[in-house]
Amino acid sequence: GSAGFVEFTKEIKHDLSSRVFVKIENEVLGYYIIKKHYRDGIGSLIEGFNKKGYELHLISGDNASEMENLSQYFKKENLHFGQSPKNKLAYIEALQNNGRNVLMVGDGLNDAGALKQANVGLAVSDDVYNFTPACDAILDAKNFTQLNKYLKFSRQTMKIVKWSFAISLFYNSLGMFFAVQGSVTPLFAAILMPISSISVVTFITVTIRLSARKESL
Repeated sequence: GSAGFVEFTKEIKHDLSSRVFVKIENEVLGYYIIKKHYRDGIGSLIEGFNKKGYELHLISGDNASEMENLSQYFKKENLHFGQSPKNKLAYIEALQNNGRNVLMVGDGLNDAGALKQANVGLAVSDDVYNFTPACDAILDAKNFTQLNKYLKFSRQTMKIVKWSFAISLFYNSLGMFFAVQGSVTPLFAAILMPISSISVVTFITVTIRLSARKESL
């Protein structure tokens, strides 16, 4: 565990590295230094979000050892380390109180509160069949660098849903127009209703598949 947990009191070089101390039979044997390894493509992904005008924040439970590396992607005032789960949740609430719509991306149970509080909570998992915190969506870690494509696809999907409502409204208005004039027979209505439903479902299915293919999803 940490130096405090194993009661290690000797002075060590303070370089903000993550350390895991080993203690056996009341004797501290030493420690491991843990270095971070970022996922391939994470830099270009973050730069893409920055170019599109997204406001990016990082709230981490780790120490600030990666401050220098991450400051090339995030504004320094948006980098926060040593955050507890309660701190993360409060941070999301503060952003929302300032009128922000928040997408929270997390990968652990310590992110559960923030994921639930965010407008959209996205859990990244190396194994989607394992336990994950409560969230709105689960993303396979190997596809994490395609997150920008998923967000674009989501916006396109919302447009498709709105168009489907417009088509349904058109069908209903058309049917109402003829019904008020008394020119709609029961047989015609029985044929028109399933045709309208099938056409709307077909429109949604085809357009979403084309949109997903366009984004290579």
